[in-house]
Parts: sequence; structure tokens; C-alpha cells
Amino acid sequence: MTETKPPIQLAGSTLNRTRHACAFFNSREEEDGVLLPFMKEGFERGERQCHIVDPEHRPDRMRRLAEAGVCPDCAQVDVRPWEAAHLTGGRFDKEAMLALVQESMESHKGSGLTRWWGNMEWALTGAAGVEDLIEYESRLNYIIPKYDDVVVCTYDLNKFGARVVMDVMRTHPMVIIGGILQENPFYVPPDEFLRELKGRAA
Repeated sequence: MTETKPPIQLAGSTLNRTRHACAFFNSREEEDGVLLPFMKEGFERGERQCHIVDPEHRPDRMRRLAEAGVCPDCAQVDVRPWEAAHLTGGRFDKEAMLALVQESMESHKGSGLTRWWGNMEWALTGAAGVEDLIEYESRLNYIIPKYDDVVVCTYDLNKFGARVVMDVMRTHPMVIIGGILQENPFYVPPDEFLRELKGRAA
């Protein structure tokens, strides 16, 4: 990652080099209140953004982006349903998704950063492979530091259980809780976390 990138404002704090965050919310209104300004800032800078959303919520996301001053139909804005990302083919293939993320980041490396906003409730759909969510989140930490992109993975606290929430926290170096971004004291680097995960399955 380059040192010359301007600082990014997110959830009341300045985001510098560490750019993989989990964000916990209790409502979509709370989520939008934190992340729409973040996306508007990027849009005004001419940066790309990628939203990965519940297909049922896609029209609402497009509307809310427009209301916030972000053109949802512009080329720099990609609002895609889960089926065009994590649940391609109706299942979650962690290897394919990790490859997709890396390929996307690499292909735009020379044209500025991308801001990613991923709604993670696809992991609750019961689709094949969703049990690999935590491994996927941990392995993203091998990819994201190579690039300038910012990735925010959002979780609804009303839908995810305590054990999953704790593991999610342990796989993100930054966390948004109560609408505030902070360094995550529970973060475990991927080498260590993946060893633990493998031990659980033994």
C-alpha cells in the first residue's frame, strides 16, 4: 500500500494503513448513518465503490445512495446482489470469492482505491459453503494489506449469534461498534487464527 494516499474518514475516525473492518449494527438506519457518508466521500473523490447486498434490499440501497448524493448508476459505483458475489451459483465457494476479491483489487490497482461495503447476512441463508465464513474473513487479511482498498463487512447484531460475532471480531484488525471506528484489541493475525480454526475441526 502506498504512503501517499490521503487519509479516509470512517465512523468518526481516520483510517490509515489498516483497511479491513467489521461493523456491527442493530438496524439498517444505523448502518446507513455510518457508511453512506463514507461512500459519499469516496464518490466525490472519484473513487470506485462496490456494494454487496441482499438482492431484496438492492433497490433500497440504490435509492439511499442517490439521496446521499452518490449516483448509483455511474460507472464508478457497483451495487451487486449476493448472487453476483458470495453466492455465485447458489453456494459460497471461499476460494472463488477470495480470487474474485484479489482479481478486482489487482485490476484497479493503478486507478485509485475501491471502497467495499459488504452485507454479510448471506452467511445465514443456509446455502452450501456458508460455514466457511470465518475462514474466508481471516484469509482476506492476506489479500487486503497488499492494496489501498477499504473493506467494511457489516453484521446485524440481531441476526448473528455471539460465537460468530466473537470470531468475526477476531478476524478484523479494525472494528466499528456503536458507530465508532477503533483498532480491534481482539484481532488475531491469520496464521495464528487459521491454526486455531484447524484445531477446532480436528
